[in-house]
Amino acid sequence: MTTVQQIRYTDHPERWHALAGALGLTPPYRPTPEWAEFEGDGVLAIHRATPDRPAGAVDLHVLAADLDAAAEAVAAFDTAREEMADVGAVLRIAAVDGVAVTVSAGVRAPRGDLAMQPIWFAHDLDEPRRLLEALGLRAQIVGDRGGWVDLAAPGGGAVGLHAVATADMADAPSIGLSFLAAGDLDALARRVRAAGFDAAVIDESYGRTIRIPDPDGGEEIWINGVQDDLYGYDRET
Repeated sequence: MTTVQQIRYTDHPERWHALAGALGLTPPYRPTPEWAEFEGDGVLAIHRATPDRPAGAVDLHVLAADLDAAAEAVAAFDTAREEMADVGAVLRIAAVDGVAVTVSAGVRAPRGDLAMQPIWFAHDLDEPRRLLEALGLRAQIVGDRGGWVDLAAPGGGAVGLHAVATADMADAPSIGLSFLAAGDLDALARRVRAAGFDAAVIDESYGRTIRIPDPDGGEEIWINGVQDDLYGYDRET
């Protein structure tokens, strides 16, 4: 059993805490400016920016029910076991594209209609998919042309894999912040606006999204509605 946690680094943790509350996420313990967690379908963690991880950076972390079993499952990948203060043992799995996925013990129960769905932007989706499947995630929706895979974790949250051509990717492969909403997008947008944030609902070719300005001034935060139009996609069984 695994749960997806996306970690967002920020210079404005209090604004992110307020936004998390407006999104319907709940903290399991009192948030601090240095670190906070907010639970939904998966976990959003807010980390104060550091010299190594500036505002806007996002990490993909997986919470596992059994860390030893997770280590065995990813033994074929470039994996190191580390000790982290206040966390304990952590697995760091280095993908060949330079993205690192970390794993620690502590699976959560999914709750609510808002899922964490960090996006792994990569040139080749083969290794990212195999790595995540080794950690227990399973593909739900796959693009016919191989450019998109949505994988869900049994303990909450999901990860989207998005193939980007080398010529179109200005930076190295990376993780981007994203959410997936199963409920009423218009009602969610109204709640976000009532909390003092701008929120626009946009009709996309594949569905609807909410766009929210980033408290750190970066690219807009995307909340995608559950994809119902499967033209060009297949639903895995």
